Parts: sequence; structure tokens; C-alpha cells
Amino acid sequence: MHHANFHLNRRHFLKSAAATAGLAGLPAWFAEENLSYAATTRPLSPNDKPGIGLIGCGGQGSGDCEWARNFGNVIAVADVDDKHAEAAKTRFKAEHKFNDFRKLLERDDIHVVITGTPDHWHTLVNVAAARAGKDIYSEKPLTLTIDEGKRLVQEIRKNQRVLQVGSQQRSDTRFRLACELVRNQRLGKLQRIVVGLPTGPREGPFPPKPVPPELNWDFYVGQAPMCDYRINNCHGNFRWWWAFSGGQMTDWGAHHNDIAQWGNGTERSGPVSVDAKTLVAMIPDGYETASRYRAEYRYANGVAMSVVDESTVTEHNVVGEGKSTPNGVQFIGTEGWIYVSRSEIRASKQELLDTPLPASAVRLYKSDNHMANFFECVRSRKDPICDVEIGYRSISVAHIGNISLRLGRPLKWDPAQAQFVGDAEANQWLRREMRKPYDWSLVA
Repeated sequence: MHHANFHLNRRHFLKSAAATAGLAGLPAWFAEENLSYAATTRPLSPNDKPGIGLIGCGGQGSGDCEWARNFGNVIAVADVDDKHAEAAKTRFKAEHKFNDFRKLLERDDIHVVITGTPDHWHTLVNVAAARAGKDIYSEKPLTLTIDEGKRLVQEIRKNQRVLQVGSQQRSDTRFRLACELVRNQRLGKLQRIVVGLPTGPREGPFPPKPVPPELNWDFYVGQAPMCDYRINNCHGNFRWWWAFSGGQMTDWGAHHNDIAQWGNGTERSGPVSVDAKTLVAMIPDGYETASRYRAEYRYANGVAMSVVDESTVTEHNVVGEGKSTPNGVQFIGTEGWIYVSRSEIRASKQELLDTPLPASAVRLYKSDNHMANFFECVRSRKDPICDVEIGYRSISVAHIGNISLRLGRPLKWDPAQAQFVGDAEANQWLRREMRKPYDWSLVA
């Protein structure tokens, strides 16, 4: 009786959970299948608690660490801003605090590093962590340049490290469903992808300010050319300056390009051409990265992709009904379209979602918790759902878009060689001179 009861309760649980998921826009068949999977995920045993080190203690890094502490113990934190480091030390009850991340990496009781620094520091920190024998949960965008990505992939593989990129949309059931349906030709032949990203800020000019005493500005600027401190080029605002990042193209683009490539089956390669434009001039001595922009890509399989900011109208954008482009990814095929975002999934016809995939269907890597997937892989030594190469490839899409935008002309790209075709000028943009001593020698 008890045994039958269990099955009845489980079936009731799955049905009611599937109904709830249905309200969130997931078809019942997919929700039920997903819950069946979730119920079999092995939890970490209580004595399996890796030591965690947080490098970069701002909002994003601390948020990641809050999630990670469910799976391990936070031993140490590091930040070039001592106020940030002190706050994180208190919040996570960490024993140790450093202002130089290399000191944190010397500790043998730290197994896992969370890299939550500004973008221009990700690669040097991640390379140093790999060489120190640590596994890494790294914030996106994974790199500042394409050359950094090539080097990082080599370092992670050579040192046999697990690296999970913080592109957590891969562990969201809506995004996986959309990609599985597209990969199984639910839309017929995929023709076009429309990626809607937020419109970037357009503000300035910003006058220089005195550097706060708790901040090591030289270390913060790192490999970038030395510049004046401004309240608006530090901490959360670093992403709007070319020295430190790539604007919304790399910030939200790291997320949505990743999904676009997953659905297109090109997550380990990339497009073959790009033509990008900035649509509004930026304010002198203000934010530099493109606020309004449009990038058109082509893939070898014939798929065209538009990456545009939300205020831009795209003629193929069925979801926005010709007005503006919502933040999300839209796959358009010969038989209809599917649009997916962090809040919904919808299609041109409901049956595109509601018809279950056949048993023979192509299925994608399943994860329902991005951080849990990382810690499972730390234990199993398998690749996580967003491994180093996938992260490098998805951010390369954004990088070549920004290079085209800044050069002001279309470019041909060879994804196999990861370089521009017959274009010496464009290829100079694949790497950047690093200010000493914050170059590769820093982590040698």
C-alpha cells in the first residue's frame, strides 16, 4: 500500500508541477520530463565540501558566491577595493582576506575559485587559477579579446581544470527547450535568428575624481592603458568603456549569443561574416561602448543572425510586431518561429511547443542548476554545461561584432582558425597590448 501510495503521490506531484510549469510557458510534456530528470540528480554528500575562494567581491561576484556557498565553504576573498573585500569577508564568514588575488591562489585549502572581477581581469585570474590547480566558476564575458580565449582554452585543457562560464541561461529549461526544438527541425529549416539586447547607456562627460583610499587604482586598471579614475568608470560601470569591456554587445551578448549558437548547432565554431554599425554617436569623454547598435552575421549553414539593441526595429522581428526588438532570442524557420527570454517562451503556433519530441530526437546537455552542475563536475571531472570552449566561442561572436563596429566595415571570419580572412588590419584587433606589469608575466 505504501509503495503504491508513493507512485500515486509522485505522479500527482509531477502533474501539478507540470501544470505550474505550464503556467510559466513550458509545455506539460517537457515540464514532466524535466522534473523526472531533476528528481534523479544526485545531491552532494555532507562531507563533500570544497574550499571556495572569491576573487572580485562586487555585486556579481558576491551573488555567485552566495549561490556557491550551498556547495562548499568560503575560505578566502580577494579584491583590489578593500571595502569590497572586507564586506565579503564578513558576509561569507571567510577566514582570510587579500588585496592581491595571487595570495589567495597560494592556499592549498582552496579547491574552487569564483572569478567575479571586471571583464578585463577575467583571463589573467583564470589562467593563474588553472596553473594553481583550482577549478573555476568564471563570470561572463569570459575574455576581453579573442587571443585571450585561445590561450585560456589551452591552459584549462593542459591543466585539466573544470571551468564553468556563468552563462546560466543554459541551465534554464525554457532556453534548453527552445534549442532542442530548433535543433530537431521543429521550425523546419532554420533561416534567421534575431537577438535582442538592452540599449546601452549614453551619458557623460565624466570629470576625473580623486581615487578613494581603499582602492588600488593601478591594480584595478591592470592590463588596460592607465586612465583617470572617474566614479563612472569603476565597479558596475566598467562595462561601458572599451579599456575594460565591450558594452552590451559583450555583457548581455555573452548570454544570448550563447543560446543562439546552441540552437544553431554552432556552439564550438562561429559565424563566417559580420557587418556591425553603431546607430548613435557617443558623448565625448563619456561612455564609449555602443549604446544603440546593429550587427548582421552569417553562418556557413546559411543562417543569418541579427544582434540589435532593444530600440532597433528588425523587419523579421515577428515578436515585436515591427516596433522594437525585445530582450531575448528569436529563432525563425520555414515552418514558424520560437521566441525565448528569461521570463517566457512562445511560438508562432502553440503546437510547435506542445507536441512532444520523439524518442529519437537530438537531446542537449541537461542542467537545472548552473552552480550545482559546476560542483557536480568538480567531483566527476566531466565538462560542465558551459565549458571553456563554449564560453570562448560565444563571446567571440560579440568581439568580432565590436571589431566590425569600431572599424566601420564588414569583415569575413574564419571560425576554424579564429581569425579574419585576408585582413591584417582587423586581425590586429584580436589581441591587445597589455600594460606592464599586468601582462602574462604577472601569472607566470
